[in-house]
Amino acid sequence: MKRAERQQFSPETSPALRLLAEQAFSRAAGAPHVPGNSVRLLRDARENYPAWLDTMHSARKSIHFENYIVYDDEVGRRFADVMAAKAREGVRVRIVYDWLGNLGKASRRFWRNLREAGVEVRCFNPPRLDRPFGWMNRDHRKMIAVDGHTGFVTGLCVGSMWAGYPERSIEPWRDTGIMITGPAVADIEHAFADIWATMGDPLPEDELPDRSAIHPVGNVTLRVVASAPYTTGLFRLDQLISSVARETLWLTDAYFVGVSPYVQALAAAARDGVDVRLLVPGTTDIPFLRAISRAGYPPLLEAGVRIFEWNGQMLHAKTAVADGRWARIGSTNLNISSWLGNYELDVAVEDESFARDMEEMYMEDLSRSTEIVLGRHRTACPVSKRSRPRRPVMGGSKGSMSRAGVGVMRVGNVVGAAITNRRTLEPAETKLMFGAGAVLLALAVTAVLWPQWLAAPFVLISTWLALTLFLRAFRILMEHRRSRRGDGRTSGAPADGGENCREPGHR
Repeated sequence: MKRAERQQFSPETSPALRLLAEQAFSRAAGAPHVPGNSVRLLRDARENYPAWLDTMHSARKSIHFENYIVYDDEVGRRFADVMAAKAREGVRVRIVYDWLGNLGKASRRFWRNLREAGVEVRCFNPPRLDRPFGWMNRDHRKMIAVDGHTGFVTGLCVGSMWAGYPERSIEPWRDTGIMITGPAVADIEHAFADIWATMGDPLPEDELPDRSAIHPVGNVTLRVVASAPYTTGLFRLDQLISSVARETLWLTDAYFVGVSPYVQALAAAARDGVDVRLLVPGTTDIPFLRAISRAGYPPLLEAGVRIFEWNGQMLHAKTAVADGRWARIGSTNLNISSWLGNYELDVAVEDESFARDMEEMYMEDLSRSTEIVLGRHRTACPVSKRSRPRRPVMGGSKGSMSRAGVGVMRVGNVVGAAITNRRTLEPAETKLMFGAGAVLLALAVTAVLWPQWLAAPFVLISTWLALTLFLRAFRILMEHRRSRRGDGRTSGAPADGGENCREPGHR
């Protein structure tokens, strides 16, 4: 699509086209636009944590707290103390944390103390023998909702690394969140209620706020995008934004692993003259993921996308800002694990003032970053705010297991492409090919010299999977039979397996 064609379908062209665009955004994201809100951009823990704590201190009815990781450290205990104190005052405090994300982060005593104070605590998706691959679906959301009137959606977990260690001159992790008041908070509350119900009894209906009953407090329109595994709402929204952006599309991501459709969308936008920029960490808490991310740089750089690596401590933010009018903040990373495998929560804001704040923050971040170009690096400062993208340069050459899975899928993609010759491979991908080849060769040598080393894990895994299949099949069959018996009693049909209750095809 050429740039002129992009302008033709701009939401600003006419009321009719704007309505069409709003409908497209709503359908892509699976979330309606909600007007009448007030928002505040929160940068790093120094702005996020105090706002969270102050709001929780003021709670009178309820605190709903959901986060991927909560550390049992100085920061985590500060939050735990506030929530325990509010629970003792009679406030309904509920916490959801992810089992895998918190593995080794917080002790059983930490959660027990909260429960003893009256806090309702639920752990998302602990391991189960009948779900051997269940660990791949995680609750990666980070949100707080207080009294149904104030909500926070963010990329921050709860731990000292987000606050930094001033005594050791260690800066805080770079991250971004948003504070919301207004009708959209009801959508945040309902997102919490939905995941709460997957782990036990649902929330009482009378505790869930009605969006229409919350009075407007501002003029900001936004969408609360609550995605679940395999729903692809955020992926469709990100694809749509890359297609309709006319001037700028500035992205920040902590664990970027580009998939072909999204990489192609970004490259197409850059070729059409859109100023596409991607800011990623220079150092990461998952070291091997850096090489995997960099392997995806060349096609973007060749198309004119500008890529920057953050020079400070870990960059953990997940944000986007487009055309000075649209912005996204939340928990979703630009990789297949977030788009398809996790429960995520993001906010898409349509407001020029907020987008300007996001752009200013982005430019400040670029001043502390290094631009990556084909064949060399260069410092990104100074960078003009709305410079046109460069033309292609010629002649140049602690995280979770779910994010590790993203890396595995990236390696698998490269290996598959090398074997099937379905696409052109880049020089940067040769490291992955050498690594995968070395692993396969090591497995082959092990199979020849010490076959029993491979036989034992193969037997264990096969037995586990077989028992899982048998158990799940048995449970489904029993549930089906109980359901049929119940239907038979309700309809007055024989309940003892009589003629009217026989399976189709039985004689």
